[in-house]
Amino acid sequence: MTANTNQKLRDEIENCILTGAFHPGERLDEVQLAGRFNVSRTPIREALLQLSAIGLVEIRPRRGAVVVDPGPERVFEMFEVMAELEGMAGALAARRHQEQDRDAILEALARCQEAAESNDTDRYYYENEVFHRAIYAAAHSGFLEEQCAGLHRRLRPYRRLQLRVRNRMSVSLAEHRQIVEAILAGDADTARASLRHHVAVQGDRFGDLVANLRKMERRRA
Repeated sequence: MTANTNQKLRDEIENCILTGAFHPGERLDEVQLAGRFNVSRTPIREALLQLSAIGLVEIRPRRGAVVVDPGPERVFEMFEVMAELEGMAGALAARRHQEQDRDAILEALARCQEAAESNDTDRYYYENEVFHRAIYAAAHSGFLEEQCAGLHRRLRPYRRLQLRVRNRMSVSLAEHRQIVEAILAGDADTARASLRHHVAVQGDRFGDLVANLRKMERRRA
């Protein structure tokens, strides 16, 4: 299987968890999943390991992979930390970015715009990942880049879910433009504030996220 096919398989299992097709505490049998998605057990096992790394699945002795539900409160806490880390990355990027960083950020922004114009939320999400990674790299702090990338992976399912809220993709793109403007202008304070706001799920954003999670919980019932 190609990398894109593996990614699609992981996303499909992830979506099944988020939409309630797979319930919290449910054992995910590799043979059954392989039959459901018409693949061998090897890519299924790899997808489950990746989902385990972000906390949606727990690999238990003698039970295998079991669905985990962290709950809205835990998700909110992770977003709080992510917002602070991203803000720091933005501030450092504003002070430290070099010409190659500038080019990478602008290219990533352009690809986000193309995805938004095509109204493809999944494509936009993955271009958005590239955009944020470009900012982490521009901060020139290896440790911070590792921490941001790790938590970004943990929050992947919920960030993808956010993009399904009405108008969120267009709002996200507008925020990207503000972030880029601040970073390239060397305005560390604005870059920090813009990225914190972009990532945080406080207020209406948290309400929208919780509403979507509760909708999924009702589907599980």
